[in-house]
Amino acid sequence: MAKARARAAAKKVRDKWRAKNWYKIIAPPMFNNIEIADTPADKTSNLINRVTEVSMQDLTNDFRKSHIKLFFQIHKIEESNALTRFIGHTLAADYVRRLIRRRRSRIDGVYDVTTRDGAVVRVKPFATTEKRIQSSQKRLIRNVMKKTIIEQAKTKTLSEFIKDALDGKIGSEIYKNCKNLYPVKRIEIYKTEVKKQPTIKTEEEKPAEKTKEEEKTKTEKEEKKKTEEETKTSSSAKKKIVEKKKKNKTKATSKTSKSSNSKQEKDEEKRKTSTSNK
Repeated sequence: MAKARARAAAKKVRDKWRAKNWYKIIAPPMFNNIEIADTPADKTSNLINRVTEVSMQDLTNDFRKSHIKLFFQIHKIEESNALTRFIGHTLAADYVRRLIRRRRSRIDGVYDVTTRDGAVVRVKPFATTEKRIQSSQKRLIRNVMKKTIIEQAKTKTLSEFIKDALDGKIGSEIYKNCKNLYPVKRIEIYKTEVKKQPTIKTEEEKPAEKTKEEEKTKTEKEEKKKTEEETKTSSSAKKKIVEKKKKNKTKATSKTSKSSNSKQEKDEEKRKTSTSNK
């Protein structure tokens, strides 16, 4: 009996991997909706809030950005696609370690900024100098970093701000502003964390539903125009055919009338010749 029960229990055990489906993880629009990876799940609810880590090199095919690690969180499922949103980035530890050497100063900062579209981002930059500097000079450099990052965030959306941070544009702007205080060697934004997603919908970042509706309306309008043009061309072609038929009929009638007239003239000439011979 025990063996029979064990066999029955073994038969009832299901393979969990067979029940799972594979979903494609898609990057957000700021990274051109590139396919990041594939992930299995037996339920779509298990995919929500799942976080994936990708290097910048995989998205841009630029080996110079292999030290940048991006984090995406799944927030929506459409058919077999798992849509994600950007939640932060970090620099590789060995890359940061190479920038910091002995007898140099490192100036760190942590600032929460709000972007133009209402997103809240925690930015963590750091600067390095050629030599060791005093704490008063460090304080001035921190103030400059904070001021420039806040100004950059105010005028840009989340996607624009993150792109500039990853491309090093914000770091170069801080570098320019710090020149007058102290010759800084390197400035990097080594970490960002999106604390709050955008709440204000800008004109540049329209919702996907509206864009789909606009595309549908455009296609419908184009189809209507095509059908109207086809009907016009068909009607004009029919008119031309009818006109040609009418012309052909008139030509045929004129030919028949001419032939009949010529026959009558010939008969009259024959009669005249016969009478004159008599």
